[in-house]
Amino acid sequence: MMEYKKELKELILTVIKEGASDLHLSVGVRPAIRVNGSLMPLVKRPVLVSEDSEGLILTLLNDFNQERLKNDKEVDFSYQFEDKARFRGNAFYQRGFLSCSLRLIPPQVKELKSLNLPETMLQYFASKEQGFFLVVGPIGHGKSTTLSSMVDFINHTRSEHILTIEDPIEYLFIQDKSIIEQREVFFDTTSFYRALRSMFREDVNVAMIGEMRDAETISTAITAAETGHLIFSSLHTNSASQTVNRIIDSFSPAQQNQIRVQLSSSLLGIFSQRLLPRVSGGLVPAYELLINNTAVSNLIREGR
Repeated sequence: MMEYKKELKELILTVIKEGASDLHLSVGVRPAIRVNGSLMPLVKRPVLVSEDSEGLILTLLNDFNQERLKNDKEVDFSYQFEDKARFRGNAFYQRGFLSCSLRLIPPQVKELKSLNLPETMLQYFASKEQGFFLVVGPIGHGKSTTLSSMVDFINHTRSEHILTIEDPIEYLFIQDKSIIEQREVFFDTTSFYRALRSMFREDVNVAMIGEMRDAETISTAITAAETGHLIFSSLHTNSASQTVNRIIDSFSPAQQNQIRVQLSSSLLGIFSQRLLPRVSGGLVPAYELLINNTAVSNLIREGR
């Protein structure tokens, strides 16, 4: 019988040693890791049977998340491995069997200058007092890293009350000049929308919303940006221009004109990024930036 805690520890140590970004556990195949964008089976590990897959995954979950998994058939969670690594995970059922994907979160928030992105431009947006700034792109292409680096830049440069709303919490910030409070959906609040709405009574200056999943959250975020807050968030879209359409299309036709007007006045910019394989190995970021000026505001108002 597999010793689940020992096996899980060895798998996580392999992720760290190989510089992998992800670990996958699924019935009928060997555990696999993703290195520089490529998925690699761990050929020295046994093929997982149902009992072992379930044992490993339940070891990752506390009682609360095990109950959520039982009720919802899937659950997002975070997992701290000793003092060596932190993971964002999703456990889910497929064909009646339990599977899991784990994403390694770097131990510290990265400085903007280390991301190979336009540091000065991102600092410019992070220095704003109010407005709405989005980082967009496919899943797993560094959006959370960029947002966290921008928030940490604020943390080290000015005295603000910063709120993050995440599911789950990824990067853990060390407070410097700012007060940073991190709320995890389902543990600290019932929803992104509820936490964002409560922000208006919490004297918050800056808020980072891990993901905007519904029209209520998007509408409240835009309103917050209009009323003196600096709001950062992300969306899973392929380009800056597509993002504008995605936001507007989230609302009913009767609401879309109002959202266009609000967005045109509150949007600071949209930063679209993805990670591409480098010929010499590793990944390199590619990006585009849409800055909201008069021309862009007119584009949004006209719905183009």
